[in-house]
Amino acid sequence: MVLDANWATKWLTLCAQAMAANRVYLIELDRAIGDSDHGENMDRGFQAVLEKLAETPPETPGAALKLAAMALMSKVGGAAGPLYGTAFLRASTAVGDALEVDPEAWARALTAARDGIVARGKAEAGDKTMVDAWTPAAEAAQAAVARGTGNILEVLVAAAEAADAGAVATDPLVARKGRASYLGERSAGHRDPGAASSALILRAAVEAAA
Repeated sequence: MVLDANWATKWLTLCAQAMAANRVYLIELDRAIGDSDHGENMDRGFQAVLEKLAETPPETPGAALKLAAMALMSKVGGAAGPLYGTAFLRASTAVGDALEVDPEAWARALTAARDGIVARGKAEAGDKTMVDAWTPAAEAAQAAVARGTGNILEVLVAAAEAADAGAVATDPLVARKGRASYLGERSAGHRDPGAASSALILRAAVEAAA
């Protein structure tokens, strides 16, 4: 499998489908500890990504990531827009103008995305935010590359599975950042919606390559 512009376009298309399919799920998660709009915002944001893809089909993965960043920053409300926009923009910079994304580039992209989210949101792993999905995803990709795997699908799967586990692991945490932090101990027992949507995005990357 080659991670080229066609893969990136398919990935973003599957992200849009995932956000539409999980819109109510994300709304319910956000209703418990946020302001109930995460599902609506993510669905609207990725529909805007689809419109941009149709207008200007990207020629490289980096161009697709940058296109997504611009659409998400302009259409997604609340904190998620700037955070996801920064993540995709940093990932775009990490892969550059290359026609294909190899395992090392994917690990770099995930690390850059995570670092962008941390820089923008000032959150760390354990704060019950989307960082709790992106950090294990980046670390899993880095570990897969360090093991010497040249199989890009293996790296994609490792990152997605780590993001899934990271999202689940937010359930018992007490939020220290974002709107959920206002609830204090009452935020425990609920999954962070940003971590959940992050896991959906990284799972879609696998599906696009399968």
